[in-house]
Amino acid sequence: MALVEDDPRIREALARALTERGHAVRSSSTGMAGLRDVVDDPPDVVVLDLGLPDLDGREVLKMLRAVSAVPVIVATARDDDKEIVLTLDAGADDYIVKPFSADQLEARIRAVLRRAESAGRGPDGAAAAVVVGGLRIDAVRHEASLDGDPLDLTRKEFELLHHLALNAGHVLTKRQLLADVWQQPYGGADKTVDVHLSWLRKKLGESADAPRYIRTIRGVGVKVVDPDA
Repeated sequence: MALVEDDPRIREALARALTERGHAVRSSSTGMAGLRDVVDDPPDVVVLDLGLPDLDGREVLKMLRAVSAVPVIVATARDDDKEIVLTLDAGADDYIVKPFSADQLEARIRAVLRRAESAGRGPDGAAAAVVVGGLRIDAVRHEASLDGDPLDLTRKEFELLHHLALNAGHVLTKRQLLADVWQQPYGGADKTVDVHLSWLRKKLGESADAPRYIRTIRGVGVKVVDPDA
């Protein structure tokens, strides 16, 4: 795993604690060094601080998301709700506020690795694509297509569509989507889900008034269906 943290005491303590728990840890003290490390030798997971000396951690996250889908846990002292939402929307898989214990961070690492594995692998361990009607979503290659034509999706749009497709035919509430896609188990802004659903519908060539794949169940939630089934 890669650890990007500028405070030497925190960096050394976390590296030591995670190594003791069986992780091979590479650490960096700046955003650019962390980016180079991830690109040159992709890790299983990245733990990223936001308060870095050269670049703001959210900018590092955006640059990282342009080249990699590696799970990222943001570990920071910033506990503002708006900051948390912006960071998760920028592509973070989890967000943990300092101070925290090594055991808590280790549990979060296990959780994001489980999600990454279940999203990208089939029962036999081979790469699996999710297919619903003309929709095909490949989590390993981070590619989605509709009737053979590629879809240009942001990371969160892709994750939302993939999660809905994995649960095709089942209604998911906005609270469930906030917890599963945005990692906000205690709720958040429903408008975040609404906006991303609107963007997805537009890219799928449909609308809330004339749905095909994404169906809203009024007062309950949304689901993805095969329109030709």
